[in-house]
Amino acid sequence: MPDVVEHLGLGAPLAPSVPSRTVKQLIWQGAGQARLYAWLSWLLPLILVLAWEAFANLQMLSPQVLPAPSKVLRTAWELVQQGRLLSDLGASLLRAMAGFAIGGSIGFVLGTLVGFSRLAEALLDRSVQMVRAVPFLAALPLVIVWFGVDEGGKIFLVSLGVSFPIYINTVLGIRQVDPKLVELGRVTGLSTMLLIRRIILPGALPSILAGVRYALAVAWLALVIAETIATNVGVGALAMDAREFLRTDVIVLTMVIYAGIGVVSDGIARWLERRLLTWHPNYTKRST
Repeated sequence: MPDVVEHLGLGAPLAPSVPSRTVKQLIWQGAGQARLYAWLSWLLPLILVLAWEAFANLQMLSPQVLPAPSKVLRTAWELVQQGRLLSDLGASLLRAMAGFAIGGSIGFVLGTLVGFSRLAEALLDRSVQMVRAVPFLAALPLVIVWFGVDEGGKIFLVSLGVSFPIYINTVLGIRQVDPKLVELGRVTGLSTMLLIRRIILPGALPSILAGVRYALAVAWLALVIAETIATNVGVGALAMDAREFLRTDVIVLTMVIYAGIGVVSDGIARWLERRLLTWHPNYTKRST
């Protein structure tokens, strides 16, 4: 898609209709507005944390129910000094990345096959949708029978959860490519592989990346469930141990860790959108 117009010879540069100084001013103005929106996006979370801290210090919140953010930070520092927090976080990240790589690859391949082929849709789609409807908790006993309590079961659950959002959005993105562009590519003599590489897959990329963003969230949801299987290492294991000893500060800390990972993951997905969709007018305007 980014080089379709250039390849077809339809893009002749137009004379600028505004002075270059005005263009630069508009660019700087847009960048400043984007930075302002980026700061504003953190305003509400900051207000909520400050209100949480104030209510806790005023003893309007019981420490056993919801400890103050400062208490949670002290607990995090204690766990870092003990060497527990970083090792648990590292183990969870490795499981999530391995499951995402495997499940994402499977979802993309199946989605591409079904998106391009009605025969593949007839053979695969119904089975995929049936498996997608099975909840994680319902599959958990079978996963334990298959893999025991080893790492394979946890990675399998993450892969299973990740594959479906990417599969569905890949199929949707391919099916939503403008047929006129495809026909135009055929008329101008593009081969099938060039048609797929330059028109169909780039056109489906916004939908695929939306699936990636959703799959990143599902990966951590699946990992939380997977780490309830007998395990001694991981953020989920840390939360399970805290539950046994009624350590609400540690439980809240694990929730904050998951939220922080979610923000970072979504930021990576947004960065990929900006890098891969520079040709798309709806994404070039975004910088947050």
